[in-house]
Amino acid sequence: MAERSFTVDLADHGELTIPYVEITGAVPGPIVTVIAGIHGTEYSSIATARRLIAEADPAQVRGTIRVAPVINLPAFYARTPFVVPHDGKNLNRSFPGDPAGTAAERIAAAVVTHLLSGSDFFFDLHCGDLPEALEPFAMYDDSPVADIAREMALAYGFRHVVRQARSGRTVGGSTSAQAADMGIPGITAESGECGILDPQAVDLHFRGLVNALRHIGSVTGDVEQFDAPVEHDSWLWLTTPAPGWWEAAVDTGETVAEGDLLGRVSPLIGGEAHEIRAPKAGVPLFVTSSPAVKADGLLLGLALV
Repeated sequence: MAERSFTVDLADHGELTIPYVEITGAVPGPIVTVIAGIHGTEYSSIATARRLIAEADPAQVRGTIRVAPVINLPAFYARTPFVVPHDGKNLNRSFPGDPAGTAAERIAAAVVTHLLSGSDFFFDLHCGDLPEALEPFAMYDDSPVADIAREMALAYGFRHVVRQARSGRTVGGSTSAQAADMGIPGITAESGECGILDPQAVDLHFRGLVNALRHIGSVTGDVEQFDAPVEHDSWLWLTTPAPGWWEAAVDTGETVAEGDLLGRVSPLIGGEAHEIRAPKAGVPLFVTSSPAVKADGLLLGLALV
């Protein structure tokens, strides 16, 4: 196991050094990249990547596994959800990045250069950020390598798998979308919620990650066969038309029909509550758990059925 790092020039914000490890097996095999901490307060996914580093046995590895447990170090140390604090941009909307752009764009470009490039497979580990309740799910992007990515998502063993269409992506500029555009089979996997370091969420993540690594031939061992998940062809991310106080009326993982009440946004004082109803039938896979919402603020992600 070798410790590596790369340095990102953040212009007025100095230099950022991002560490990772390379675990190289004794026999040839694929180059697999596993990252976490694209969002700095998603602790259960970061803990999963750290556990992979701690428990990986090179004797059971084929090829090389690169693991970077925290990409967005500025957000991690500032305890800032969603964004890079230097520029307020969501790093997972900033790919492929720009080496001469803002801080998030520079970090994204460096991740493409130093971690994504040359990979045969890619995993981006996430969980619900500080104000997000979440049902575990895996997501992949439509692309020429989508069939392989789907098999990776199925091997992860979560109850929900979302396929994101290439045209009009709900989540543009993400790591998994960038991997798909580069012809690299990759998935985003999410387990855990509300920025809590949850041992059960870490266990679920780690079980899925190891099983998916076995599936692609990166790690030796028998591949566990899980029950077939619910597969969603797309999803909708619902926002609020006005700022105020948000109260959800549904739980994550709960199936809702078209027209069902999902929640209400009320003015802080007086006024009428605005009802948020399901535009189509689906399953909320994440729901904003904080009552505080800005205008056009994200409320939930509805995976369509």
